[in-house]
Amino acid sequence: MKGMQQQLEIGNSVKNHVPFPMMLTAKDATVLWWSEEAERTFGYPADEIIGKFFPFNSEERSAIHPSTWNRVLQSEESIRFENFILQSKQGQSIHASAVLNSMSIGHEQYVMFVFEVDNLQKINQTNIEQELESFKMGLDETFMVTNLDIDGLVTYANPLFLKSSKWTPKRVIGKSFWQLFPEDSAEQLVNQIWYALKSNRVWQGSVEKLTKDGETYWVDMTAIPILATNDEPLYFAILEKDITEKKRLQMHLEQIAYVDPETGLMNRHRLENIVSGLIVEKRHFSFIFLDIDKFYTLKDMHDEESETTLLLEFAMRLKMYFQDSDIARVGEDEFVVLTPLSDWFIQGFLSYLKQHPIYIRNKAIPISISGGITRYPEDQLTFSHLMKASSATIHKVKQEGGGNIISLSKANHVALSKKAMIEKRLIEALHHKDLSVMYQPQIDLSTGKIDAVEALVRWEDAILGTITPNELIPIAEETGMIHDIGTFMLEKACEQAAHWSKNGMPMKVSVNSSIREFRDKNMVKKIRQTLEKFDCPAHLLQIEITEKFALEAESEQSIIRQMLQLQEDGIVFVLDDFGTGYASFRYMQLLPISELKIDQSFISGILKQEKLQKLVHGMIQFGKSMDIRVLAEGVETKEQYELLTKLGCNAIQGFYVSYPVPASEIEKL
Repeated sequence: MKGMQQQLEIGNSVKNHVPFPMMLTAKDATVLWWSEEAERTFGYPADEIIGKFFPFNSEERSAIHPSTWNRVLQSEESIRFENFILQSKQGQSIHASAVLNSMSIGHEQYVMFVFEVDNLQKINQTNIEQELESFKMGLDETFMVTNLDIDGLVTYANPLFLKSSKWTPKRVIGKSFWQLFPEDSAEQLVNQIWYALKSNRVWQGSVEKLTKDGETYWVDMTAIPILATNDEPLYFAILEKDITEKKRLQMHLEQIAYVDPETGLMNRHRLENIVSGLIVEKRHFSFIFLDIDKFYTLKDMHDEESETTLLLEFAMRLKMYFQDSDIARVGEDEFVVLTPLSDWFIQGFLSYLKQHPIYIRNKAIPISISGGITRYPEDQLTFSHLMKASSATIHKVKQEGGGNIISLSKANHVALSKKAMIEKRLIEALHHKDLSVMYQPQIDLSTGKIDAVEALVRWEDAILGTITPNELIPIAEETGMIHDIGTFMLEKACEQAAHWSKNGMPMKVSVNSSIREFRDKNMVKKIRQTLEKFDCPAHLLQIEITEKFALEAESEQSIIRQMLQLQEDGIVFVLDDFGTGYASFRYMQLLPISELKIDQSFISGILKQEKLQKLVHGMIQFGKSMDIRVLAEGVETKEQYELLTKLGCNAIQGFYVSYPVPASEIEKL
């Protein structure tokens, strides 16, 4: 806490120039710092706020639920809260949003709040310029500052940066951002920083950098995208504090503390050193990752002393069974064994545990374990990859009920390696816009004409070959790159729809969207700007959502509000894969859905199963009763087409009509 106070004293002169209300809280949500702008906005002086619970009331009346607060504390990224009301000291209701950042300093954890208030008074332009200039001077005096252009090239470096990095302006201006880091960092961490910036997100963390002479130094970095009024980045500002001495001391202490204090086993740092040594010596070994099943349930059943006894006894059995092997504790209930022994012997540890049960207060503990075996060099080649592969294997074991130790299969190995490569190549593909779009036509059964197409993303990579949407989309959602893919597809769809319309062939174009995209409060603005950019009529754009999207949107008024605004503009919302998701029709009342697509799984067997025919007929009648257009996906034969026409379906899509094709082929069709 003392270290935090010192940092607050150093940074207050800078932070109080920020034109946003800000506050800093401890882990238990008590306020530690309250900015001058917050005093002006909410009317509370700092001495009435500091030491109390956010937002200015008792813990029981806090606006943030405990489970939400825990999510904030555990997140490594900024979390945004939208549209809540705070009371000023004068009793005025203030509509606000807030961005929360969790941070650790020393052994303490803190949360920084930056409020955005709808009814902030406008400040005289001259005063704004003066404040911004003062703010810039404060930053230059406090932080190492560099600016990057949109291609990642250094355009400015202040004196503090030049002093610490030993660069000269002549040498560093024009350098690539990646060239300021060690090679291994540039490949992983720096790509993450760059992706956050390109996604208009702030990145914060500690990173290792290189001086002009190739020496390493450490900084606490805050990377900030500076945006124009159209939300396009103008440039990127990098603020850094030198923490080299602190980091070296920390690393020195870590080198000393190689032993886990509870079990006497080596810790993760020592394990990594040993693995690195074995790899250098090209020694073959099995990396066994073991996890105690339902450990937290076992903890709840016993007191702290019993928990310690359980861990000690388990560690003892590991030592007795895996004699002459290196054993480490890498987590609260996670252990790693390095051994040259065969799989059958390793799996025998399960039987050994049953034969030698752990007793606490004369009662046998029903303990089971999940384990994954990854081999070096057959499966993985680095410590981090061994850890990741083993974790993936254990996840599979736990999904199947636990209590087993299995090896990394060849299929899993290939999948993990390909996933890592896809993530890396996708960053480059998005940066260079290497993705392409195919269009699958839809026929209106009443006219027999193609009146709409679905835009589908395609990626043909020079190294990986064809990446299917089933591979691409889950990885994009997991990494957050789905936003960039969504933006790319939206622009391509609007551009193509506008082109067809201007050439006398008006055609609706559908794009798929995710719930994550609509959680962005600027989604409506983004879509409207894109339509305007390409001069595309709004009624030619269709947005497809899934039932999972619809169910989650039910409880989020901001999403429903955005969808209704877009519907008023003329945009059509389509419910995709109807019938495969959640059995809830509440969203049909709340959301502006104008069309539903019957999933292809119902169409494929419609000629063979009478029940399926009745089910599809019921879906069609349901849609018509709600004044919703019904389209069937996956139509592959003339017989399916004729039956769906007879059942009253409005439109069809599938290989019977056409495979996904380039835009030029649609014009021929």
